Amino acid sequence: MTEVVATNETILVVGGGISGMTAALEAAEAGKKVVLVEKRPYLGGRVTQLYKYFPKLCFPTCGLEINQRRAKMNPNLTILTMAEVTDLSGEAGAYTATVKLSPRYVNDNCTACGDCADAVETEVDDEYNYGLTKRKVAYLPHVMAYPQQYVLDPAIIGSEDAEKAKAACKYDAIDLDMQEREISFPCGAVIWATGWQPYDAAKIQPYGYDRYANVISSVEFERMADPKGPTGGKLVRPSDGKEAKNIAFIQCAGSRDRNHLLHCSRICCMASLKQSTYVTEAWGDDADVSIYYIDIRAIDRFEDFYHNVKSNPNVRFIKSKVASITENKENGNPVLNGVDTEGYNRYANEHDLVVLAVGMQPSVDKDSFPVDIVVNREGFIEQADGNGGVFAAGSASDALDVNRAVQHATGAALRAIQVVNRVAGAEG
Repeated sequence: MTEVVATNETILVVGGGISGMTAALEAAEAGKKVVLVEKRPYLGGRVTQLYKYFPKLCFPTCGLEINQRRAKMNPNLTILTMAEVTDLSGEAGAYTATVKLSPRYVNDNCTACGDCADAVETEVDDEYNYGLTKRKVAYLPHVMAYPQQYVLDPAIIGSEDAEKAKAACKYDAIDLDMQEREISFPCGAVIWATGWQPYDAAKIQPYGYDRYANVISSVEFERMADPKGPTGGKLVRPSDGKEAKNIAFIQCAGSRDRNHLLHCSRICCMASLKQSTYVTEAWGDDADVSIYYIDIRAIDRFEDFYHNVKSNPNVRFIKSKVASITENKENGNPVLNGVDTEGYNRYANEHDLVVLAVGMQPSVDKDSFPVDIVVNREGFIEQADGNGGVFAAGSASDALDVNRAVQHATGAALRAIQVVNRVAGAEG
């Protein structure tokens, strides 16, 4: 049973990705009581699904482990996973939050031994790998999941697989009677850190994402490159499993487009530059990378990285907005059609694999917020007096890379602390 002890001096953080974790930890380490609510069964958000960060090409697991250790050590922090804020009423300094808790069907006795997963047979699409693989219905979301507890898919409750999982557990950790619950508690300020989601590539009809197996999204390619990902780190074609050495990256796939996302997502150019290094590292002189772009937005500290990639003879840049993608039916190769705007030459270029650099959009639809809040035309939360004691953090406020999201989240924590400090001052 999860108990939340909170007052009007408590800060509620909605979303447990890198921004939410940062805001929660900064506030908790400043001595404030914090409740962190995360919809997924684990903390870390989309950062956990990355193979490497740009521009240093380091692994997210390092920073993730540090944040997890900070979270475990801080008594001021209460973490609710598989939880969702359904209502927020009141005003700055005096809110009441209502949170829906979905059942995990696994309690705190879990040692993450994996016996329940071994016992069940049913498999479903693995959302962690963007559906590129299957997972068992008793599962650990990923190897570094925090909390390190298994989850039972609600689809199996009442089935033979559920009973198999329960029978296999030596620690009495499987609780098939868990129910959805709702709890309410007070808080003085709210940090909204619900992050981002990739734009649906299937909406970009001329690119054939939903028709051609060898056209994938940038987030899917990121999982493929990870040695713990769906292909064990091998860059292969979804259609036939063959090695993909001739790979095209299409920039602004659905971004800066009045038919899709109006805004520039800022990270896409750097993400493709980073992913080009996965290809050149994997195949060396056999790598053949083509980056189709409108313009490359790699400024400040990213410019050196861009020039390093550009100097690689196995990477070529084609200034063009790809008009359409067709398919060579004989070999399954995608064929990119368009005009090179530097030479004004028409092309029909064939590649083993095409990666669409899809943009970032808010995870929460602007009509779905449980509280009145000011959002812009793209659905990102604006900083506005009308938001009262609710502050956006990270990619809930704009399309941001990880570094800028962390900085923004720290600022949100400071603003929330100021609100609850005023509450404390008034009550004192």
